[in-house]
Amino acid sequence: MNIQELMRQAQLLQKKILDAQEEIKNKVVEATAGGGIVKVVANGAQEIVSVEIDSSVVDPDDTTMLQDLIVAATNEALRKSKEMKEEEISKLTGGLKFPGLGMM
Repeated sequence: MNIQELMRQAQLLQKKILDAQEEIKNKVVEATAGGGIVKVVANGAQEIVSVEIDSSVVDPDDTTMLQDLIVAATNEALRKSKEMKEEEISKLTGGLKFPGLGMM
């Protein structure tokens, strides 16, 4: 394989990765805490899209538990989002990690 062919293949892989990253941004993952009392949805860009809280857990005199559930669900949603992104990119790169692909 000559250098021009190698460069062409690298450019194709780069385009596929960029396209995949755009698609991943539109995918969502969901995480819950407290047996589903708190649900957090995040997208592939590691952004929180929505938070749902069951009204049964809302107690104005005790917000500590609710805060803990929100933090737990949010962290799990972000972890799942990162994992989804890494899996999708890994499919294209054959598991190799390249600098600058946004995989943390």
